[in-house]
Amino acid sequence: MPNYDTGKQTHKDTDTHTISHANLFALQKEIGGDLKSLKKVSGLLEQLTLENKQLEEQVLTVSSSVPLRVSAALSTAEESRLKLESLLEKERVLSNTLQQHLQGAQVWADSIGQVLGQLDALERHMKYLQCLSRIEELSDSIQQYLMTNSMWDAVGAIDRMASLDMGLRESGCSHLQAFLRETLRFWHKILIDKLASDFEEVLTQFHWPFISPPTQTLSPPANAQELNSQLELLVSQLLSLQTSDDLISEKKETPSRPEQSQTPPLSLPIQIMLLPLSKRFRYHFTGNRQTNNLSKPEWYLTQVLIWMGNSSNFMDEKIQPILDRAGAKINARVELCRGLLTLAQEKLSQDAPRLLYDDALFCHLVDEVLQFEKELRSTHSYPRAYPGILHILLEETVFQKWLSVERKMAVEKVDAMLSAEGAWSSQYKDITDMDELKAPDCAETFMTLLLVITERYRALPCPRAQLSFLALQKELVDDFRIRLTQVMKEESRQPLSPRYCAILNAANYISTVLSDWGDNVFFLQLQQAAVSDGEEILGPLGATETGRLASLEGSLFEALLALLERLRGDMLGRLLDAVMRDVKEKAQPYCKDRWISLPSQSDQATMSLSSSACPMMLCLRDHLLQLQQMLCLPLFQMFWQGLAERLDSFIYEDLILYNHFNEGGAAQLQYDMTRNLFSLFGHYCKRPENFFKHVKEACIILTLKVGPALLFCDVLKQSEEDEGILNHQQPSPESALNELGVYKLGPSDVQILLNLRSAWLNQS
Repeated sequence: MPNYDTGKQTHKDTDTHTISHANLFALQKEIGGDLKSLKKVSGLLEQLTLENKQLEEQVLTVSSSVPLRVSAALSTAEESRLKLESLLEKERVLSNTLQQHLQGAQVWADSIGQVLGQLDALERHMKYLQCLSRIEELSDSIQQYLMTNSMWDAVGAIDRMASLDMGLRESGCSHLQAFLRETLRFWHKILIDKLASDFEEVLTQFHWPFISPPTQTLSPPANAQELNSQLELLVSQLLSLQTSDDLISEKKETPSRPEQSQTPPLSLPIQIMLLPLSKRFRYHFTGNRQTNNLSKPEWYLTQVLIWMGNSSNFMDEKIQPILDRAGAKINARVELCRGLLTLAQEKLSQDAPRLLYDDALFCHLVDEVLQFEKELRSTHSYPRAYPGILHILLEETVFQKWLSVERKMAVEKVDAMLSAEGAWSSQYKDITDMDELKAPDCAETFMTLLLVITERYRALPCPRAQLSFLALQKELVDDFRIRLTQVMKEESRQPLSPRYCAILNAANYISTVLSDWGDNVFFLQLQQAAVSDGEEILGPLGATETGRLASLEGSLFEALLALLERLRGDMLGRLLDAVMRDVKEKAQPYCKDRWISLPSQSDQATMSLSSSACPMMLCLRDHLLQLQQMLCLPLFQMFWQGLAERLDSFIYEDLILYNHFNEGGAAQLQYDMTRNLFSLFGHYCKRPENFFKHVKEACIILTLKVGPALLFCDVLKQSEEDEGILNHQQPSPESALNELGVYKLGPSDVQILLNLRSAWLNQS
């Protein structure tokens, strides 16, 4: 038969071979090549036999314990299954029993629910009746207290009724609430009428209201102490009725402006004190009275301020101490101002829409309102937390009219100032200390106009309204810049005229003022407001511009300043071109002088300015003096520095590089430049030669002695030969030039200049 167990047998033979090999290795290690060690074989055999026995016992132990553990686990699982089945059976039985119980109890639950509903309805009815009873009880108490003239008790009962009213706010009993409110209003009116009548009698004895300024000559009444006691009693009682008064008046009117909703209602004593003033105000400033004149808003506004001033001492000396002792956190004078302001607000709200079609009257109204607001905040110290009357002008229709009129009036004034006879002359031209910027009258008047507009809208309570006015100012500035540009183009044929320079001064003046405004606290605050919600008013702001505004790196006038700077740069360029044309024309004989044949310095007794240079120098002097008088200092500094730069290039390129020079010619050129040209500019700086670096260094090279010139040529030649080779011992051409005082010109430029020397030509 074939042997199908060949693989197993082979594996077993391999294991036997491995074990035998291991035994041989152990035997070899123990005995080695020493035959005398063979006696250790018996001991080694016993040790291996013992180890083999221990291994067999371990194998038997493990093989016998594993089935026992498996059997125990199976047994435990079976027990758990039986317990689970038992629990499931109990759960089913309990569920059935509970379901039967619930079905039986549902009938009882339905019956009890009906009873509880009836009890709840009865309880609500009882509470409803209790509230009615309480209202009737309080009503009877108030009636009884009024009959016995127990005013404090009546006030307390009214206060309890008001507390009950507030407690019913969350209930759905609308009819009960309405009944309670009507009852409260009924008794409140009776009590207020009684207290107000007594309060008015006491106030009359104090000569209230003060229509004219109170005089100190009036002697105090004989019963002054009694009057003070009555005044304090009545004010305290009226303050105790404040809660009920607030409840009654809270639904009478809904404020049309959010500014009014933020202010608490007026206290009752102040309301009563305002009644005679309110009657007088309505008598004079409503209806067909002559004092009710649309063209005279200052009449009623001034009257309100007069009443505030006349009443301030009485409020501070009589009413405020009573309020303080009563624990009321009220400023009596401010409360009276608030009450009087409501009269002005109502009147202004009625008059403003009626003036929208008359620009002159509307402007007058705005002026008077702004003046009123200023005096209210300063003279009467009215808190800025409370609205005055400016917010009436911020209603959309009125505000748009205000902006439109401001724009129209500003444009008309700009037209008038530009067409005025002295528009382009400075009003301070004869006062040196005050005419630093040499601003023409039109520019100064225009910036004063913008400043007035700023002062008009600075006090507005709404940042969005302020940003609208800022947008108007920027529009006016840009319009004025365009007008300046148009006038400049008309004068561009005569850029040296006083009018042209005045236009340049105007652009510089406006730019300077706007730069200062950009650092002003008020405009910085507007800048932050523009970052948050200014895009609707000022137009879309890019991410970069918004970031610059938010970090205060830029300003609100940055775009305008850039346009004005461009205009200023263009006008300065035209001015320099005109001067340079004149200078170049006068310099032609000087440029064509025979520099190669002039006598040497030793042949002349004294050096003097070249005769051919005189026209050029006189031209420069005249222009510098003329423009110093016509341009402001910052512009003149920019002008002469730009002129020096252009002259430096012109003389270097058109005179020096165009001619050859002998020793006398080079000395004469150096004398003309250092003693005459540089001196012309020495009036404006300490070292004018620094602005003529090409000319100065060219004169150094042209007047250089032959020896140093040859040495420099050797250095330059050696540098060309050693190009690409590092040589620390040989000085570079640049360092050699620096030793001569030449820093601007390069070695190649110096080589060209050396070739212009006649002595050099003879050497070569």
